[in-house]
Amino acid sequence: MSTLTIEGWCKSDGDRRSTPVGDIHFDIQGATHRRLEQAEESLQASRAPEAMVDVDMATLNLVLPEGYGPLADCKLRVYLDEDQRGQFHLVGHRATDHSLIYTNAVLIAQLS
Repeated sequence: MSTLTIEGWCKSDGDRRSTPVGDIHFDIQGATHRRLEQAEESLQASRAPEAMVDVDMATLNLVLPEGYGPLADCKLRVYLDEDQRGQFHLVGHRATDHSLIYTNAVLIAQLS
């Protein structure tokens, strides 16, 4: 299991820019880690621009900064960098106003 603390961002409808929200904490456990690796391999083979990986909210242990949760939905977006290495970031929408909440990206290879 990997416990991550990553800078988070919020973009409300109509906003031109995202605003920082502080640190977002969550866990990537074995099954989710395998799905991230499979998505990376699939993107490398297909040349698709991205893949969305469903998460189990019960095992994600998501902790958002005060005022930015709960989320109505949550996924991990996987894409390839210029070196064809997989990266992912958490993406969701705040339940109260459907604002986009997301984190900075992490290399899949950095997970233990």
